[in-house]
Amino acid sequence: MNTRLIISLLCAGALAFACGPRSRSEAPSALATAQPVRVASAAERPRRHDSASARADVKLTSQLKVDVAPREVRIALDVKNIGGKHAEIDFPSGQSYDIAVVDSAGREVWRWAKGRMFTQSVQNKQLGGGESMQVAESWTPKAGRYVAIATLTSSNYPVEQRAEFVVP
Repeated sequence: MNTRLIISLLCAGALAFACGPRSRSEAPSALATAQPVRVASAAERPRRHDSASARADVKLTSQLKVDVAPREVRIALDVKNIGGKHAEIDFPSGQSYDIAVVDSAGREVWRWAKGRMFTQSVQNKQLGGGESMQVAESWTPKAGRYVAIATLTSSNYPVEQRAEFVVP
């Protein structure tokens, strides 16, 4: 018989055997030889950093500023860490903020993020004590009464600020 054919058949058989299904009777024998696991008591466990208590030490303030000019409205959100502790602000995507404008009837007339694409990776921003971050966008309005809504899209320190303004 041809040696190449025999080697090919042996390789195919070995691959089928390796990738084939396992019987359920193999699992209990493997578990029977496993060693018991000792669970440490609460006193023996190492102390972990408690995120709730760390979060209580961080103090963030926010302020929304709206400047109305004849052809442009500038909207700025300022977030400041007034606490003495370092703050790590987590964002579930590449979008760290959003700004929307609604009219007097409550209809959304403009949103900064509409039509934009953001990365789908978790990101974070470090804010030391006394540091701040500011985001600002501008919008070309029509005359009317509006409410600006600025949102910090953080998963651990969400912020939303609103400000009413009038465009003459």
